Amino acid sequence: MKDRWARESTRYGDSDSSVYRIEHVTELQYRLTWAGVYKSGATGYFGPKTREGVRTYQRREKLRVTGVATHKTWAHLLRDTVRQRGRIPRVCKTNGWHACYDRSTHQVTLWRGGRIRNTWLVRGGAYGGYETRVGKSVVYYRDIDHVSGLYGSPMPYSQFFDGGQAYHGSSYMLNPFVGHSHGCINMYNEDARQLWRLTSKKRLEVRVYGAWD
Repeated sequence: MKDRWARESTRYGDSDSSVYRIEHVTELQYRLTWAGVYKSGATGYFGPKTREGVRTYQRREKLRVTGVATHKTWAHLLRDTVRQRGRIPRVCKTNGWHACYDRSTHQVTLWRGGRIRNTWLVRGGAYGGYETRVGKSVVYYRDIDHVSGLYGSPMPYSQFFDGGQAYHGSSYMLNPFVGHSHGCINMYNEDARQLWRLTSKKRLEVRVYGAWD
């Protein structure tokens, strides 16, 4: 997979059928909705309406109309659907690598040297002492095969930035807008692996901002 604005191709018949088989269909449907070309909700199944939404978007963007969300289609769609760009803190756009999480939009944007490289939909912590804490920090510890000492759950590609809070892959998240974590920033495993490949040998600054939604 290419590292900038990247997702694997998503096509008719694909589905986010379980937490162990994520094809990014749910994310695709959210982003097509935000792009104004799809109105049938995030079902997690790539059926006829999703395919038509992809085709409509490809026609609008003057891309090859196939109905398949190819890498090029994803690249356009991800750039177009970065939410609340004006609220992204200025520190995210400075030199170095920055992973910035907006709690209100469930969105992480990855920046390098003032340019955005990718964006992912994620799930953070909410109420009752489990909030993902706002503020600025730096990743201080990494573990590719981490297991939670509190909950015994796998946390692959963990990058810890504030106490026990980390970016990591989650085996419990199907829809980023449903449920919440215990404070960490949950990512689809493939997305956490991508973030790891890009940043695990870099100094990665983290900014958490926005009100929980």
